[in-house]
Amino acid sequence: MLNHGRQEPVKPERVAVIGAKGFVGRRLASLLAETAIPCLALSSADIDLSTTGAADRLAQQLRPTDAVVMLAALTPDKGRGIGPLESNIRMMAAVCAACEAVPPAHLVYISSDAVYPMQDGPISEATPAEPTDLYATMHITRELMAKTAAKSPVAVLRPTLIYGAEDTHNSYGPNRLRRMALKDSRVTLFGEGEETRDHISVDDVCRLILLTLQHRSQGLLNLATGHSISYMDLARKVAGLFDTPVDIITTPRQNLVTRRHFDVSALHRAFPDFAFEPLDTGLKNAHLGMMATQN
Repeated sequence: MLNHGRQEPVKPERVAVIGAKGFVGRRLASLLAETAIPCLALSSADIDLSTTGAADRLAQQLRPTDAVVMLAALTPDKGRGIGPLESNIRMMAAVCAACEAVPPAHLVYISSDAVYPMQDGPISEATPAEPTDLYATMHITRELMAKTAAKSPVAVLRPTLIYGAEDTHNSYGPNRLRRMALKDSRVTLFGEGEETRDHISVDDVCRLILLTLQHRSQGLLNLATGHSISYMDLARKVAGLFDTPVDIITTPRQNLVTRRHFDVSALHRAFPDFAFEPLDTGLKNAHLGMMATQN
């Protein structure tokens, strides 16, 4: 559950976005510009957090009045082995050391719902984390590093599957299904597409990060809509956005069917006026964004 340091939203003096060239980072930097909040946008081209001296270079960029959003990470498409784990921990260690040298006003760490077990019952912030791979273990470790190192309020946000036109991760969700449909006029599902998942638009994720910054919130919050959909139904929605027919192909099931649903009561208590973008609207916007890049 998040606790607000400010009951009324106040613009941060400046937001340092670490990982500003990534999928979420780019959209967050744009949102900050739209709301006239100064942004220090840092990417690996500016500071490679995995290299020696990165903490000192980052500390030189930070101000005590900054709010820091840590997004930089090697995502699963870069690998799930020991090498990416070690790199991700080094990156977080550099951020923590910089925040110890120049304590910011606020630290927001963007984690992942991968830390939770795959269970049929609803997941909430009270659900114990049970990482089952090195990627999830990395996020739990980095969460603890942030809480341990920071002298300022720390918010940990755990988003579910994020979609949007500019996503590069190609995880199993709207982004991959849309690319398959565009490339081959067909979508191939695992099994019959029985799994259910919650999908959240990148715009909604960034709006929730902004609210967390404006309230200088601390604690834990899952970023999910509370509405899960099967992959078969999702594929039908994605296919329906194309002007030409898209086949939906099922395959022999190789793994157990898994379903995930979120109890988002804590999110609505934290931000009672927040309204999610409807899935149909978000999928249409992502589709139009993708098609615009094809022209």
